[in-house]
Amino acid sequence: MTLFSEQAGPEAPAAVTTEPVARVRLLVAYLGAGFRGFALQPGQRTVAGVLVAALERHLRHTVEMVCAGRTDAGVHAWGQVVTLDVRAGADLRALVRSLNRALHGEVVVRAAAWAEPGFDARHSATSRRYRYSVLNRPVADPFRAQVTWHVERPLDLAAMRLACDPLFGEHDFASFCRRPAPEASLVRRVGDARWVDEGDGVLRFEIEASSFCHQMVRSVVGMMVEVGKGKKRAGEVAGIIGARDRSAAGGMAPPQGLCLWQVGYGG
Repeated sequence: MTLFSEQAGPEAPAAVTTEPVARVRLLVAYLGAGFRGFALQPGQRTVAGVLVAALERHLRHTVEMVCAGRTDAGVHAWGQVVTLDVRAGADLRALVRSLNRALHGEVVVRAAAWAEPGFDARHSATSRRYRYSVLNRPVADPFRAQVTWHVERPLDLAAMRLACDPLFGEHDFASFCRRPAPEASLVRRVGDARWVDEGDGVLRFEIEASSFCHQMVRSVVGMMVEVGKGKKRAGEVAGIIGARDRSAAGGMAPPQGLCLWQVGYGG
């Protein structure tokens, strides 16, 4: 017997639908501060946990959900994509309304659409874009505390922009990633990396790649801020990449400034 997620509640029967099913694609946003990451974890409050629970309460059958990218604890998303199979005749507008009422704005389903058979939020994706926000001014802002990294010391934005250049192209990013297994490849192709000055002390880093390894963006940003502080030089970045040594890059940026912004599906 397939059981509902533990957060679905006693009113949801443990059942698998026997009706024809079709694949649905959801566009999801969430504030990550109150969650232990996206992926389901026993005994932990996660984005997938509350989303699956709301889905199962509405659909009245179990669901298996795939996401485009698993975010860590405290990390946000504006353009997370998930796929799941539901009854072929489901009313997607009603589904979105029901989910958003149940999720109370902490997680929001921005859109729902029928997907082609075989479409998979993770494996069909051709790119992911992340944004990281730094608040670079002497005094912190409590209204931005959950979504920015406050760096009091003035940063050299020109140097940080120069440090982006070596990231472009295909590289082994072992210097910026936690290796999941000795044989796992950490080669990734970066198509965009840039710093944007939004004004009022807010600096935004954007990076797009075919995919990202664990903690890659936060490690890159941590190194970039070291460049901005003058503790590293932009000219050292190529060597840091080539070292393929996690200790070469230095510390990580904290999670709250990071947001999964967009997932691309080529063609």
